[in-house]
Amino acid sequence: MIIHVVRQGDVLWRIADYYKTDIDSIVEVNALPDPDRLLVGQALLIPTGDNIYTVRQGDTAWKIAQNHGVAVQDLLWENRILNPNNLYVGQKLIIPEKPKPEIEVNGFTYILGQDAVPVVNQVGDLLTYLTPYAYLIQGNGNLVPIDDEAAIGEAIAHGAVPMMSIVNFTVNSAGENVANMVLNNPETVNILQNNILDIMRDKGYQGLNIDFEYVLPEDREAFNRFIESTVDRLHSEGYFVSTSLAPKVSAEQRGLLYEAHDYEASGRLADFVVLMTYEWGWRGGQPRAISPINEIERVLDYAVTVIPRDKILMGFQIYARDWTLPFVPGQEAETISIEDAMDRAYAHNAQIQYDYVAQSPFFRYSDEEGNAHIVWFEDARSAQAKFDTVKEYGLRGISYWGLGYPFTQNWVLLADNFDIRKL
Repeated sequence: MIIHVVRQGDVLWRIADYYKTDIDSIVEVNALPDPDRLLVGQALLIPTGDNIYTVRQGDTAWKIAQNHGVAVQDLLWENRILNPNNLYVGQKLIIPEKPKPEIEVNGFTYILGQDAVPVVNQVGDLLTYLTPYAYLIQGNGNLVPIDDEAAIGEAIAHGAVPMMSIVNFTVNSAGENVANMVLNNPETVNILQNNILDIMRDKGYQGLNIDFEYVLPEDREAFNRFIESTVDRLHSEGYFVSTSLAPKVSAEQRGLLYEAHDYEASGRLADFVVLMTYEWGWRGGQPRAISPINEIERVLDYAVTVIPRDKILMGFQIYARDWTLPFVPGQEAETISIEDAMDRAYAHNAQIQYDYVAQSPFFRYSDEEGNAHIVWFEDARSAQAKFDTVKEYGLRGISYWGLGYPFTQNWVLLADNFDIRKL
């Protein structure tokens, strides 16, 4: 795949002709609603079809290598070219094949019941784990049931391992009191672990994700003991355990979301961890990139010092947010899919802009009432930046939050970059 950024005057048939591919392929991999409409600044994936490239006017060996994601030395060696300045228009070059790293991919889905079937069916072949979200713990150790059978069945049909998820919070409750009640009562912990095992045996789960958030700082050690005892019990029955961790940049980071999350302990005790590297641009906050790469790298720089790299799944959100401007505290942004975001950009003929520090696209528009808006979203460039980060840091893989928001480019690029491990 090549990423082409639309310029003023670009039309699809000329882009297809330039890259020696067909219009239908470009439309398909980008989920374009109308092939006759392109936006300046829009990132398009271009399927090249094979590894033969025809040199064009203005090409250099460096430019060709960069566009295809290969080293210029490999390109020259593959074609037995001694002098890179001797390329000529019309020359056929063999693009070296890139070995793909193998990673694991998790997808959280809070779309449940029969509605989960088409969601999982669409991307299940690219998942190592499917995690229906989520069983809510209660103060007595019981779990609120969810309608997850259809999602589990569809995951298994695609060779994805079902991973159970437990949480202590809801949209309206931070959950610190429930966590405090459970974590400090050994009898309640035992009841909770028994309930987890009963559900896993009954429904076919093969592993557990512990997503406890807003745990009180004074419950940090109790939380670590809970992780350790849960790992011991589940390992004895052949199950794996992962934890979800807030995006910390140091062990001393303060705040209810961070202090009880012990990166070193989770990295040592759990089979792997999910770093929730998203929500900088959260729905109640100032408009900004939702998962900016510069912030993700700060988290990873700390994480890899205390957690083995082969235990880290980097979080990646696949939705967009639309903020009304000027920002007013207490006014929430609208969460929409990437493709809904593009529909709004088309509707208002918006120019797509790109923040190269955050590695994230955005655009502005005015609605019918004259209100100004800014939309931060993801595209092929920002997805590729995250995939490059996974490679650069040598991580175990990626965890998506959350399935059900259409983002065709992501899944095409994911398969182009990686082989997905199936267990």
